[in-house]
Amino acid sequence: MTGLINKFLPNVVANWEGDNGFVVAIWQTLYMTFVSALFAGIIGIILGILLVVTAEDGIAPHKNFYYWLDKLVNLFRSIPFIILLAVIGPFTKLIVGQTIGPTGALVPLVIGTAPFFARQVQLALVEVDPGVIEAAEAIGLSPMKIIFRVYLREGLPELIRSGTLTIISLIGLTAMAGAVGGGGLGNMAISVGYQRFENDVTIVSMLFILVLVFAIQWVGDFAVRKLEH
Repeated sequence: MTGLINKFLPNVVANWEGDNGFVVAIWQTLYMTFVSALFAGIIGIILGILLVVTAEDGIAPHKNFYYWLDKLVNLFRSIPFIILLAVIGPFTKLIVGQTIGPTGALVPLVIGTAPFFARQVQLALVEVDPGVIEAAEAIGLSPMKIIFRVYLREGLPELIRSGTLTIISLIGLTAMAGAVGGGGLGNMAISVGYQRFENDVTIVSMLFILVLVFAIQWVGDFAVRKLEH
């Protein structure tokens, strides 16, 4: 088995360990994905809730606030991620002290993902049965209690679906960040595999990313099935 691996994946074996090897790259991808997912998730949920409750038919309508927040979310969703990396470089350095490496990629990953997730949260929460919301208002629940007891509880399965989709999209962004100095499997695939013509490195990097995507999709689907039953 070891002989076959050395024969067909010689560059993978050569680049498996070390500061720029696969072990470090996998860890960097996991680090970028889950740390940025945590912060983008918190920001996205807050923004998504605000978009729902301040809309014209929301429980706390505010026309001007909704208008500007909606436009702000659309603005940041529209910026290509590769350009966002460069544009917010000074802000990234101010926040984390560097613009390259996995930590340097966190700020643009959060800013690039949070608006996308916010829109997904909004779409998930507007599907909550209006009758349940009206009943909650009729018994005198405050807007904050309605958010937690009605919106988030009733919309939890859809929120998990949206979160799964967002994390999978985020993995793609980490690969893009890796291609421009962010590290991780994207860096392995481009800087080592593609630029050095080591095709086995590129293929194995892709396979690791696919395994991560499938694992997250399975966990998300499993959680949704449990909640719906």
